[in-house]
Amino acid sequence: MTWTLPEPMLAAPVPDPDLPPGWAAEPKWDGWRALLSWDAHRLILRSRRGTDLEPSFPELRSGAAQLPDATALDGELAGRARPSR
Repeated sequence: MTWTLPEPMLAAPVPDPDLPPGWAAEPKWDGWRALLSWDAHRLILRSRRGTDLEPSFPELRSGAAQLPDATALDGELAGRARPSR
């Protein structure tokens, strides 16, 4: 089965920080938006523009190895790596 990453969710500014009941949010960190896929011991880590980020964040492989197969994560990487955007 071929499995591809979904499109990233992008942050959007809101005029009122109060959230409706049942909603959740996260702060926008100054990092790199990334999509992570872990499936059959294969890691894919890319930016929202498709740049391969795995060489810049090699420590994520050991963390990803603890995830169940067919896991996709969309989030912000904050660290000291400086990948090209």
